[in-house]
Amino acid sequence: MVASVIFTPTGGSQTVLKAENGTVVIGESGSISGAAFYSGLPVPDASQATTGNVIINDNAIISAKTWTIGTSSETSVVTVEEGGSLTLDNSVTVSSNSKIVISAGGTLVLSGYATTTPGLIQFDEGGGGTIEIAAGTTPSIIGYITNIKENDTIILNGLSADGYTYVDGVYTLTNNGQPISGTSSFQLPAANQGTTFSVVTVNGKTYLTTLVVVCFLRGSMIRTPHGDVAVEDLSIGDEVSVYDWQANKEVNRKVVWVGNKKASVFPGLPDDKAGYPVRLLRDALGDGVPYKDLLITSEHCLFFEGKFVPVRMLVNGRSIFYDMNITSYEYFHIETEMHSVITANGVLTESYLDTGNRSSFRQSGSVVALPTDRKTWAENGSAPLDVSRSFVEPLFHMFSARAQSAKVENNARIFSLTEDAGLHLSTDTGAIIRKSREADGRVMFMIPADVKKVRLVSRTSRPSDSIGPFVDDRRNLGVLIGDIVLFEESRTDRITTHLMESTLEGWSEPEKGGMRWTMGNALLPLGNRSPNTIAILAIQVKAGGPYLVTEEQEHFLAQRA
Repeated sequence: MVASVIFTPTGGSQTVLKAENGTVVIGESGSISGAAFYSGLPVPDASQATTGNVIINDNAIISAKTWTIGTSSETSVVTVEEGGSLTLDNSVTVSSNSKIVISAGGTLVLSGYATTTPGLIQFDEGGGGTIEIAAGTTPSIIGYITNIKENDTIILNGLSADGYTYVDGVYTLTNNGQPISGTSSFQLPAANQGTTFSVVTVNGKTYLTTLVVVCFLRGSMIRTPHGDVAVEDLSIGDEVSVYDWQANKEVNRKVVWVGNKKASVFPGLPDDKAGYPVRLLRDALGDGVPYKDLLITSEHCLFFEGKFVPVRMLVNGRSIFYDMNITSYEYFHIETEMHSVITANGVLTESYLDTGNRSSFRQSGSVVALPTDRKTWAENGSAPLDVSRSFVEPLFHMFSARAQSAKVENNARIFSLTEDAGLHLSTDTGAIIRKSREADGRVMFMIPADVKKVRLVSRTSRPSDSIGPFVDDRRNLGVLIGDIVLFEESRTDRITTHLMESTLEGWSEPEKGGMRWTMGNALLPLGNRSPNTIAILAIQVKAGGPYLVTEEQEHFLAQRA
């Protein structure tokens, strides 16, 4: 057996990773990098505490057991950097004056590890880190994670949430507006109170990601009075050229703030939520617009006819597409004296609007800008935001037709579509009830005696995927249900629970006109049943589809076949 592995840090040779009687110990001031030959190496039964600083990066995957980080008198900072991963179980001890820091691109997995001391686990100042919490670990541990910043992500295994409530500082994870059974609440430290998360569940994992801002990637060229300048080279006090669209002239405004951050992509999420940057090819919008490829984040707005439109709504897979070859990147933004229409690579776009997430950025340059009050789009936007289909769809088709005419290759992933919702019912016992017939927009099901509630199970799709990104509806929708009637031997009952109970599990928000969308697995109580009586359930289906045929959807339906 190799007795020890010697690395040579700047200060000279010292042991930072060694094997002692089958025990692997990370030594003082160790830097774990270039980990091709020890990736996945466990750190079991460490015989001594780690003091000093330990850095985990460059694809090192470390699993720690019975490890003490720091002592009562000596501190230790373990930093998980880009490409690094550290897994902690419940035998790990972090001393009260030590901490674990997750930097951009780093991942910390809490596999049973829990703490009730704030500050022992924290995100780095730059944001972009990931903490994954194993199934069975209560979400309340989130309340002891500090320094949550822009683009930080917390992954909860074994939970399926689609939102949360925030009351008196307490976050409660919900599914269709209803608190998830069991412990699903947490309270952030004071400095992070009010943090806004996007919530997405994919394959049994719930992703909580702090609100994404609109930014440029490195190399975007911003128009200034002295020519185009790379966004990363702009500083506070510089002037940029601004389009005053109401006066139809160009003016100059000073830069009052610049910031930058790192981001990592989550490939399992929908493209628009995964964090992929959007690439606009040269000439995508017109001759010389842009004059070279432009890379921006998906929520970044472009300016057309006096209005702003998020670029995600114009993605056509040809000249405007998610660049999936980029899975981590640095992004930048600049704030002018007021929210402005600026020009990047020849494209009219927007400057930064501080809606409360400025503190999550690293500020560039030697000049410091003092914080300002939080702004809103309605009061401070330089032009209205328009996400209506009537305005965006013609733009989408115009740019798509331009790309097809130029024979630009289609980079989009191709999915099959189906109009078949695959609608059926399931019971508490797991029994599947198939439709008996369908007529006049109503689907009939035979309901066995004593079944008091069923679930409406179907395919789902987001309208923004199945119809087009120019539809600003990113809900996962199943079928749109109207009237529901239960026919029994001696009576007829009209069921309205799905229309009256706003928090009924598996349903989207009620629509006008006595209709409501399911979300693919919707609970429907049937009320008091007559004993020993078979019933007919008539469900009015007013709309549904088209649906993307995905592997996940087909697997879900096959399990219930």
